[in-house]
Amino acid sequence: MTAPHLPYLSQFSLEGRVALVTGSGRGLGLEIARAMAGSGAHVLLNGRDAARLEPLAEAIAAAGGRASVLAFDVADREAVRDAFARIDRDHGRLDMLVQNVGQRNRKPLTDFADEEISELLNVDLAAGLILAREAARLMLPQGFGRLITVTSISGQIARANDAVYAAAKAGLAGMVRALAAEYGGKGLTSNAIAPGFFATETNAGITGNPALSAYFEGRTPIGRWGRPEEIAGAAVFLASPAASYVNGHVLVVDGGATILM
Repeated sequence: MTAPHLPYLSQFSLEGRVALVTGSGRGLGLEIARAMAGSGAHVLLNGRDAARLEPLAEAIAAAGGRASVLAFDVADREAVRDAFARIDRDHGRLDMLVQNVGQRNRKPLTDFADEEISELLNVDLAAGLILAREAARLMLPQGFGRLITVTSISGQIARANDAVYAAAKAGLAGMVRALAAEYGGKGLTSNAIAPGFFATETNAGITGNPALSAYFEGRTPIGRWGRPEEIAGAAVFLASPAASYVNGHVLVVDGGATILM
């Protein structure tokens, strides 16, 4: 039997698109950036340290992709405005925003000072709203955009001594749904990715502890930590034409951890 000629994989192409991936100097953000560049997008790598990002952009270029460095602190409002002005000036468009920056401070809520709560919410929630606003201002005139926010399963399930982070991640999920309603009829979609337990640099202290690592492995039906590159397919899908009717969704990538009792 002859297979039908269906060039369906072209539905996952990001050719000609410009994508900003915040927090792409390492971990999940870097893997998302690499995958989007490998799917045809011109990726803008973000972090606070341009020197760290330059060799990563060069490596993407050496592999046949396109990448530029756009270093700024997502919590610095003026720097954010300047960065989006630069995107408009240098590229004339922004098609995808992947928000991946997060900060964590695990301890009992009663141990937090007011300033510590404000700082975490500023980085993990308020910055997300401001970045989405600036991205929408570039996307709305072109009638196309993909707002993708990396949240966490901590926005759906909880552990003790993590209240501020969990509250911020739940807030981001609410933002994603609200923006889906606000912009869905204007060519923009808004979705989230909620990672589970991934073996990233941030979790090195846990993965390097045999007892703790075994606990988290046991919390996942697949029985292991996620590999950072396993987040990439979800991001490419949500950014691609294949997901054109997916809007307001939180795509959980956790090996099944959140289905366990």
